[in-house]
Amino acid sequence: MNRFHFRHLYSTLLAVGLVLLSSVLVLPAADTSFPLPAPPVAKKEPKITEINGRKLVDNYYWLRDKKNPDVKAYLQAENVYTDAVMKPTEPLQKKLYEEMLSRIKETDVEVPYKEGGYFYYSRTEAGKQYGIRCRKKGSLDAPEEIVLDVNELAKGQAFMSLGAFDVSDDGNLLAYTTDNTGFRQFTLAVKDLRTGKILVDHAERVDSVAWANDNKTLFYTIEDEVSKRSYQMYRHTVGTSGPGTLVYEEKDEKFDIETEKTRSKAYLLLLSESHTTSEARYIPAGQPMAEWKLLEPRKQGVEYYPDHNGDFFYIRVNDTGRNFRLVKAPVADPGIKNWQEVVPNRTDVMLDGTDSRDQLANRGIATHRISRARLRDLSVRQSRIRHQQILVLLPVVYYSAIYF
Repeated sequence: MNRFHFRHLYSTLLAVGLVLLSSVLVLPAADTSFPLPAPPVAKKEPKITEINGRKLVDNYYWLRDKKNPDVKAYLQAENVYTDAVMKPTEPLQKKLYEEMLSRIKETDVEVPYKEGGYFYYSRTEAGKQYGIRCRKKGSLDAPEEIVLDVNELAKGQAFMSLGAFDVSDDGNLLAYTTDNTGFRQFTLAVKDLRTGKILVDHAERVDSVAWANDNKTLFYTIEDEVSKRSYQMYRHTVGTSGPGTLVYEEKDEKFDIETEKTRSKAYLLLLSESHTTSEARYIPAGQPMAEWKLLEPRKQGVEYYPDHNGDFFYIRVNDTGRNFRLVKAPVADPGIKNWQEVVPNRTDVMLDGTDSRDQLANRGIATHRISRARLRDLSVRQSRIRHQQILVLLPVVYYSAIYF
């Protein structure tokens, strides 16, 4: 779900919540047909943490322990109380739900995208809660192959969410992650798409995945169990049950890591990011055993995000201004000393994202509430606009990153 749809859903749920709350607040005070239990009160167990010479007291730290039976009992009491308070609104809840559902196209198909020799898409069916990931080989007229039915994964589970979804370049293996708790900690699985079988590969708290070009080596990052910070990356050979080889560990607690493949599929990237600073490492995607090289050492306050095209890395970076510029650097030595400016930083326009394919590069530009896409020919020394600007009007999202 992208951020626009998330905000739309959030706004809808907020409006529904306000309607329900107002309906509760206007209930007659004398109505005793729904007697309310006493609201639960969480016990206080002070936990003192000392930071920079100051003592911080958290009376409810104990609620973090999900395995504590007292936590479960308290949450159940909260649910009982909530159900009692909301009971008078049940007819209204049903009416609102049915009205919203009537405005949704339950059986629908997303726009397909081509990856390798397949067209991939997701579709939904009326009465089913989750999407169905499918593909067709070579043509949209080909027979449909169901890659992953999330409804099947959800059977017997109280909750289900699909995280990573990454098919190997040869189209034979699917690496995916699922969360069945709602705690946003995902479990890795690998499916053989030729047989439909789930392989022995397994890892907990997986954040991101990326395939090497040998179609058998998988890189993945994992989160710390408590802080949820993504901090370790492993190299794993598919078909084995162990975690694999620890390739990198981020020691700085301000930084999270993730792995991905460049659009060209020629390189694998390892990104370390804080809120204000980033750093990238890379290896050729066809050499999974290679030593990871540092593109440019991190510098406080500077964010840079590389991609690859031809003989160059194309790097979106904010070293000369907060709105980012686009530079390129030869893959043989991509450090800052070899950066060549392609698109300069502009004070009134933010360079929101880039996407290069063959000799063309798209760059997404955001300015206030308008996003534009410009197409440039990378084979031309003097970079020039190949097409008229495409204006995409966004209703609310001046702060969103839009990738074209």
